Amino acid sequence: MVAIIATVFGALAALLHVYIFLMESVRWSQPRVWKRFGVANQAAAETTKPMAYNQGFYNLFLAVGAVIGIVLFWSGGPETVADVAGRTLVLFSLGSMVAAALVLVTTGARYIRAALIQGTLPLIGFVLFVFA
Repeated sequence: MVAIIATVFGALAALLHVYIFLMESVRWSQPRVWKRFGVANQAAAETTKPMAYNQGFYNLFLAVGAVIGIVLFWSGGPETVADVAGRTLVLFSLGSMVAAALVLVTTGARYIRAALIQGTLPLIGFVLFVFA
């Protein structure tokens, strides 16, 4: 049962990071998107677009790692190569998401809400996968 709940939280964390990828790498020029990230105006959004594009792909790669890890985790029996590789990849991906959220907190108090949004699902998934 813990493995199923861990998988749900891991998959939700991956979906959230795909959504962040879409905002940063695909829809960055839209005012409602760059305003959500605290960018002051369209000119600043255009200036930061290459950085946002790159950052979005980081989020996408973490999401892909979590999904591949989940697939591997469920494709093998207990203590098989697939189980160990999947668990390792999920823990690395979710742990990296949590670490990124912690780094975000260090940039200022105004980012605490964003860090909580970004880091809560992967933190819960990480803890549950440790016990799965």
